[in-house]
Amino acid sequence: QVQLVESGGGLVQAGGSLRLSCAASGRIFSINAMGWYRQASGKRRELVAAVTPSGTTNYGESVKGRFTISRDNAKNTTYLQMDSLKPEDTAVYYCNAGYYRGSMYYAANSWGQGTQVTVSS
Repeated sequence: QVQLVESGGGLVQAGGSLRLSCAASGRIFSINAMGWYRQASGKRRELVAAVTPSGTTNYGESVKGRFTISRDNAKNTTYLQMDSLKPEDTAVYYCNAGYYRGSMYYAANSWGQGTQVTVSS
């Protein structure tokens, strides 16, 4: 199993940027697809972005054009660059080591502890 630790969250004004990092250890990182999820208070956890082992990406509709997921296999790290942030992006963001079936990302049971992102208006 992969162990995951997120960092980079914080408080930012609307229109600002943050970059989240997810450091992985344990089972070989490079074979996993990776995903970023978020969960706002009182809402279900939703997939924000995912990346295949070779770097192909996909995004949730609400973040397309604003967020960028990337990975550095040499550093066992996945990143989420978040630009043009909106108050509705406020949530706890979680990193996940999962897999793809076809073009769909599926979460596996490897989660980080989460990092809070708060966007003020």
